[in-house]
Amino acid sequence: MASANIKDVKRRIKSVESTMQITKAMELVASSKLRRAKERAAQSRPYFNTLYETIKNISKDNAFKGISKSLKERHALMIVIAGDRGLAGGFNHNVLKMAVEKIKALEADGYKVSVMPVGKKAVEYFRRYNYPVFREYQQVAETITAYDCIELSEELVLKYTRGEFGIVELCYTTFVNTLSQLPKSVRILPLSIDDNTGDTKEEKSNEPESEGKKYSASVLYDPSPEEVFELLLPKYFAGIYYGAVVDSYAAEQAARRTAMESASDNAQEMIDNLSLLYNRARQAQITQELTEIVSGSIKNSD
Repeated sequence: MASANIKDVKRRIKSVESTMQITKAMELVASSKLRRAKERAAQSRPYFNTLYETIKNISKDNAFKGISKSLKERHALMIVIAGDRGLAGGFNHNVLKMAVEKIKALEADGYKVSVMPVGKKAVEYFRRYNYPVFREYQQVAETITAYDCIELSEELVLKYTRGEFGIVELCYTTFVNTLSQLPKSVRILPLSIDDNTGDTKEEKSNEPESEGKKYSASVLYDPSPEEVFELLLPKYFAGIYYGAVVDSYAAEQAARRTAMESASDNAQEMIDNLSLLYNRARQAQITQELTEIVSGSIKNSD
């Protein structure tokens, strides 16, 4: 009976060791992908920031707050970015939960909501619960480029200007650091530029003044601010979408790395406990065998 228990424990140890090899390998792969994803996000940020500053300046300097549209019906589009794989802790669950809450809030306001899931897990989720899907994308996060987003952004901006969508909202997970990833929701359209974004009061106080008046340089846009704005808006939308996909991909790899590191630690702890149990069982078996041998020798001597 004791021999059978020892074999079961030994088999269990080998099984956990095999699983730990897998989690260790997944942790290393996630770390490598995370490093590349962070570099890609850093490279795309200057382009996006330049577009943002340009659109903000057009809006502020020309009192032009956005593109006009005639809304045909209260219809909204929710873009939801999740992962293509699991084993990433609560990464997929958290962003999908936020997206469902946003959808319910829009529906409560009288909007018909269509979903554009990005990532295999998002596609599977919204298919399972029969949400109306505008378009779906799988296995694109690792290889996506800014140029891949231009066509989609032009189509969505066109649908917005035609009044087919009254709201376009984006749900994704932002990468804070290796240990923290937060689900985030951004309303892309209608465009809202914060007039307070930019210089702080202290920075403004350092601007040169003349006779108590402040002067700021203005930019002349040709042929007009509105036309420049409408030209840049699809690129701005593509920048937001691309940045969100890249950011979400980095967050996914960080979440998977953390989850696999925790799994490896738990597996090692389980192996240590099973090894201790195995050694105790083996020691008890040896003690029993010695006792039987000694008892047998005493009987023979008698």
